[in-house]
Order: sequence, then structure tokens, then C-alpha cells
Amino acid sequence: MRVSAGWLGAGLLVVAAVGADAAEKAAPRSCSKSARQAYQACRHEAQSDYLLQLAGCNDLATRKERAACTRAARDQRREALADCADQKEARLDLCDSLGEAAYNPEIDPENFVSEVTNPLFPLKPGTTFIYESTGDEPEHDEVQVTHNTKTILGVVCTVVRDTVSVDGEVTEDTLDWFAQDKDGNVWYFGEHSEEFEDGVLVSLEGSWEAGVDGAKPGIIMEANPKVGDVYRQEFLLGVAEDAAEVLATDAAASVPFGDFTGCLQTHDFTPLEPDGLEHKFYAPGVGLVLELHPETGERNELVDVVHN
Repeated sequence: MRVSAGWLGAGLLVVAAVGADAAEKAAPRSCSKSARQAYQACRHEAQSDYLLQLAGCNDLATRKERAACTRAARDQRREALADCADQKEARLDLCDSLGEAAYNPEIDPENFVSEVTNPLFPLKPGTTFIYESTGDEPEHDEVQVTHNTKTILGVVCTVVRDTVSVDGEVTEDTLDWFAQDKDGNVWYFGEHSEEFEDGVLVSLEGSWEAGVDGAKPGIIMEANPKVGDVYRQEFLLGVAEDAAEVLATDAAASVPFGDFTGCLQTHDFTPLEPDGLEHKFYAPGVGLVLELHPETGERNELVDVVHN
């Protein structure tokens, strides 16, 4: 049977349209599905850790020691499973805000500019922001915008070094990578994070790089923030899941470096630590001036800005 090209083309368009509609209706709830699968992975890890602890308990000398070890292992498993459940609920709450679409931002190197000039997140090389925190163990934090760059996914990123110390001893040393697109959004492409105890490197936890092991960049600062906006700042399940919500665009903040109005106020959070909430205040022309824990009242304040 001979079919005309015109009929065939029209038929294909109809089939394609029907197929697209069916595919859309049948599309998985990607965000929720990921949240539930991550929950199962967390439970399996908790069970694995529990079984390893029990194995160690078997080697203890007395029955009393073995019993105490077993109870401790059970308690730790209970706490770990509770954390898994809390993370799942936090991820599902985020899905409610962001929608169910898979998170897969398109990164075109041609859509990025060479400098980060967003007035709420300016990164001028040679600038160092100095912060001091309150709390039981006050921290001294120096954020240095370096002259170095790192190319990630074809995008040339500005390298920012963030060094935290307590009583003069470095506890964290991190390299962060940022780039700005042509619309003015500042993207976060990853970090190399080192944690120290008594001068010894003990962890690289939290390190990630966009394009490696499925990690994806996020937006650290929108070009035009609006109250109610919710966005991912980074994305690698189980490692980097920070997100933010815009609370206000006309907030005020007073810190040792000065008094500021017209600030952007965000609510920053991560499903990995559901209780780890922060409000951040960004002043136009300066950047981050204050981090505030809304429940404890602990503050991390800008005390100085040095230009070299």
C-alpha cells in the first residue's frame, strides 16, 4: 500500500502529540520518587551500621559489656532511622514548593559572563569579607574572593576561599566556585570542603562539583528575587541539598560593619539537616551581612570588608 507523504507527516504529528500527552501524564513524580528512594537508602545505611556495631559487640569480653554494646547499637539505629524519616519529610516539603519535575538545569557556557557583579552577591577579586559569630564557640570567618578561576561544565567560575577558625585554630577551609549568567543570576558550581581537628584533616564531607557523580549546580542569588521564590542552591542527593526561600526584599540588618536597609532576607535550609535553619541578609552593594538562626538567635555578623 502506498501512503502519501502528506498524510504520513500529519499522522506522525498526531501520534507525536498523543504520545507527548501520554508521556506527560505517565511521567513519574520525579522529586517525590527521589525523596522516597533516598529514604530507603538512608534506612539501609542505618541497618548496615547497626549490624556492623553488633558484630563488634560479639568480641567484647563479658556478657554485661556485650549487652551494653547491643543496647547502644539499637539506640543509635533508632536515632538514625528517625533522622531518615525527618529528611524524607523535608525533601517532600521541598517538592511541594518546587514541583515534581526532575531537577536538571541546562548550562550553556555561552550564557555566562566573566565577572560576578550581582549587587546582592558581588565577588570582586581581592575582596575579603570578615565575619564573627556568637554562641558557645564563637567563630572567625574570612571569605576571600581570589583572582583564581576554575572551569566547570565549560563555565569559568570565580574561586572563593572560606576559612573558619575557633580560638585561632582553623576548623574549616573551603573553596567555593561561582559564576554569573547573562541575566544576572549567580550560580553555585560546587565546593571543596576540608574540616580539621587539632590541625589534622578529618573530613571532606560536603564536597561536590557540578557534573561529577551526578552533581548539579544551583542558584545562590537570583537576578530579581521576589518574595515567595524557592530555589535549589546545589544538588547532589545525600551530600549537597541546600535550598532557599525569599522572605523579604526590604529587610533591615544591623551588624558591626554598619546598618543596612533594603536588604534581601532569605530562609536557607537543607533536608539533610532539617533543624539547621538560617535567615540570611544581603545588603545591596555589599553582599551577605548577617546570618541569623531564627530559633536560637545565634548570629554570624559582617565586621569588616578588606580590599587588596
